[in-house]
Amino acid sequence: MKRGFTLIEVLVALAIVAVSVMAGMRAAASMTRNADRQWQVLLAQVCADNALYRLRLGSTLPNVGESRVTCPQAELALDVVLTVQTTPNPSFRRVDAQVFLQSTPLLRVSTVLGRY
Repeated sequence: MKRGFTLIEVLVALAIVAVSVMAGMRAAASMTRNADRQWQVLLAQVCADNALYRLRLGSTLPNVGESRVTCPQAELALDVVLTVQTTPNPSFRRVDAQVFLQSTPLLRVSTVLGRY
């Protein structure tokens, strides 16, 4: 007498395979989102560094206040908001560079600039 699998056994095996495939797809999607986020943060770091270097290369201390600079990088329209604040020492300024993708903040970098 030949014996095969019953319909219930086949359905249980298919359910187990389906659950494991769904878990693998979810993990792959999560890794893809994480890689995309890391790429965006890397580009945001480039934009923030460029904006801060531009201020460092200036011959005077930056004016206190807020300014916005656009920074197109790899088909992303990133915005850099530079906030310049005074410090207790008048020879230095605190500068915060915050990078946004549309309205989502990606990165914030702070530094202190001084007179030379």
